[in-house]
Amino acid sequence: MNWIEALLDLDHTRSRALFEKAVYPWDILGNIKDFISSMELPRDEFEEILEGVWAARDAEIAPTASISGPCVIGHETQVRHCAFIRGSALVGDGCVVGNSTELKNVILFDRVQAPHFNYVGDSVMGYKSHMGAGSVTSNVKSDKSLVVVRAFGEEIATGRKKFGAVVGDGAEVGCNSVLNPGTILGRGASVYPTSCVRGFVPEGHIYKDKEHIVKRR
Repeated sequence: MNWIEALLDLDHTRSRALFEKAVYPWDILGNIKDFISSMELPRDEFEEILEGVWAARDAEIAPTASISGPCVIGHETQVRHCAFIRGSALVGDGCVVGNSTELKNVILFDRVQAPHFNYVGDSVMGYKSHMGAGSVTSNVKSDKSLVVVRAFGEEIATGRKKFGAVVGDGAEVGCNSVLNPGTILGRGASVYPTSCVRGFVPEGHIYKDKEHIVKRR
């Protein structure tokens, strides 16, 4: 079982080399900072707008956004009013990092949208995935114990205290929902608004509540 292939299309990220060295998608979380710092970006396409912050020349970045490096912001991406990027963030092409959205230690594949009041930390968001307004990843368990992932019929100790979620390509997270530590959303999965999700939502399924995860017709 190749978890990365099952969840993510590596043709839609500048982090392919990082994932190709990993077994599980969360394995890359401890290496994001160094990977971004070592990236060689074409100077005719990207400029260093702040120390350690490289943005595509056609990206739109609001003057009220707060961005710390290391960080890369891709082509035609919008970083909107009062966005807060705390570093170790690789944001793909055509993304939206919206009003008061906070990112920390994340990979956002191309065309990800986190457009309104979102928190995405210690997480991976796949191609064309979307966070509804107010939805967040919770990246630390309340008892501070290490995160265990239960998905694809496996139970795996990640060895990580901080790990939010892996959101597969095209997955949709409803407004004001929480993805608890270690949550995995399969490709094209959907989460109902105001949900509290823990565990695994398979590809093409809809999370209504923990007792009702149904295949999309």
